[in-house]
Amino acid sequence: MNLAAIVKLSVAMAIFGSIGFFTIHTGVPAVELVFIRCIFATLFLSGMWFVTGGHKAESWNKKEVLQTCLCGVFLVLNWVFLFKAFEEMSISITISIYNLAPIFVLLLGTLFLKEKMTVQGLLATIVCFIGSILIVGIDSFQSIDQMMDSGLIWALLSALCYALTMITSKTIQNLSPYSMTFIQTAIGILMLLPFCDFTVFNGLSTSNWIYIVGTGLIHTGFVYYLFFDSVRSLPTFLVSVLTFVDPVVAILLDIVILSFSPTLLQALGILLIFGSIYYTVRPRKQLTGDG
Repeated sequence: MNLAAIVKLSVAMAIFGSIGFFTIHTGVPAVELVFIRCIFATLFLSGMWFVTGGHKAESWNKKEVLQTCLCGVFLVLNWVFLFKAFEEMSISITISIYNLAPIFVLLLGTLFLKEKMTVQGLLATIVCFIGSILIVGIDSFQSIDQMMDSGLIWALLSALCYALTMITSKTIQNLSPYSMTFIQTAIGILMLLPFCDFTVFNGLSTSNWIYIVGTGLIHTGFVYYLFFDSVRSLPTFLVSVLTFVDPVVAILLDIVILSFSPTLLQALGILLIFGSIYYTVRPRKQLTGDG
């Protein structure tokens, strides 16, 4: 095992786990915050791309560039929906639903990539659905308005878009991670520019700006650099396990700093979701390791 890569990915996931805490302290709506994030990511990671000399050895392929552009659309929508969910729900509940993404990948793979749906995958999907109902509350499902106000739809859309990001990026082999992210975040700038209300940046406090810059530089630039620098040196099963550091940190921060106190049913829902996801990923890890 590459110990340095393990440490880098663990640190990246731990830092990313605090993004919800940073987001709610920026004082900026989702669209504008993602726009700023895309600018920071484009500048930081393209700079790293040039500093490391990766741009000189880049292998461009028209099909992969177009595929990366589509992937970028899903990635940016994923961020917007996630931040909108943070505006409506607690970080713990949002992150729990957001981490349904692996289940969505399983379902999308079955529908569009002709991958076989296993019994364990079907069971995990059902249990995750039950868990989602428990953590959001059965009362939130009585009307469309209540569901929208609860933030559930935003969190589900965020998870779905993240799953679509993973699905569309699966066959990209030649483009480097830096060039992929540069294209994706540049697409994000172009996508969101017409929808940005720049007056929201008027009157922000120094504290707000610290959190905004932190979200851009730390959670996007630095975290993605650590992620890209480590993920290709580690086996898939280990990456899957280490990504659980993200939600654990997010939920701990929500409980310890923001005083979130889940009800018994919400706690059960969170356990059902993460237990099902782990159950889904674990057999694949064993098969990967043996194969």
